[in-house]
Amino acid sequence: MSNDRLRQLIAQEAARLMYFRHEKEYHRAKLRAARRICGRQPREAELPSNREIRDYIATFARMYEGERRSERLDDMRREALRVMRVLQAFRPKLVGSVLTGHVRQGSDIDLHVFSDSVEAVCHALEQEGIYPEVEEKVVRKQGELLRFTHIHFETRYPFELTVYPAKMVGHVFRSSITGRPMERASIAQVAALLGEKITESPPDDGLQEDQPAEHKLDRFQVYYSLLVPLEHVHENVAYHPEGDLLYHSLQVFSLARDKLPYDEEFLLAALLHDVGKAIDPTNHVEAGLEALEGYITERTAWLIAHHMQAQQLHTGGVGQRTRRRLQMSENFEELLLLAECDKAGRVPGAQVPTLEEALEYIRSLAEQFGE
Repeated sequence: MSNDRLRQLIAQEAARLMYFRHEKEYHRAKLRAARRICGRQPREAELPSNREIRDYIATFARMYEGERRSERLDDMRREALRVMRVLQAFRPKLVGSVLTGHVRQGSDIDLHVFSDSVEAVCHALEQEGIYPEVEEKVVRKQGELLRFTHIHFETRYPFELTVYPAKMVGHVFRSSITGRPMERASIAQVAALLGEKITESPPDDGLQEDQPAEHKLDRFQVYYSLLVPLEHVHENVAYHPEGDLLYHSLQVFSLARDKLPYDEEFLLAALLHDVGKAIDPTNHVEAGLEALEGYITERTAWLIAHHMQAQQLHTGGVGQRTRRRLQMSENFEELLLLAECDKAGRVPGAQVPTLEEALEYIRSLAEQFGE
């Protein structure tokens, strides 16, 4: 029997084993199939690729499931989108069979999320009544031991989230099936795949008031999820002797509250100005604003966007053109005040509110003034 014919038979048998859930991993399925077909240990040239097996799995799915498969795929993508919106702060990406369309009965929904705090991801899920289980997994690949953190839960379908450090959000992952860069889809891309209309920009108030209720997150949950990872971020002690950046952020908030206790937008800028440092330390302002898009007002975003330039205003590190441009804003005085609080909020041992207390204070302002 030729190698090509043998590979085809092994691929078909491996696909059958995986479709009927006798095996979950490609490598084990192909070895078991090869022993069954050959009656001996197979040679490397006789083993099919993961992609060949996947294509036969799709054939089995079409054969046994018919139109139900297409309906389930569409429903799984909608459920993936719903959960991705819950996890928006962690830049979720849909990967795997639900994205590529190679689902079969029993397939789960695979997401990549990016956070330095697994607890923050779990908290976001629990706020939606989803109770996850965390699994630490060690895998040997090409002689190297790799550690992965998975979060498992079920809604209408089973989910598996793989949690990567926030700094890996731009990393190019490679597919174990094709060997090429892995196909991944953001929230907007999944929505477009489902034919949803995507607005080009958020509403004027920045709080997504026209978003359907089932898709809208509590913005304070987003703030919490972005702030918690700062507890694990430490900077040069020459500039931040106080400790971690969550402690710094709470100091800045506390000082800002002493200055303008009823200015919700200003207080949010003080609390959230450094959240991007847990996402992309090389460009924390842009990263933070991207993560907060739709959950803060234009004024809060402007204060965060220019808080680094405001620091330089105090030291003479910006030119006259930039100074004049900033001075033209009606928020210039608050920007200078934010820089003052940012600089002063670096005291070891300073008394600060808890994160929960800070967010509750801002929430109470929102309720008091009519949100």
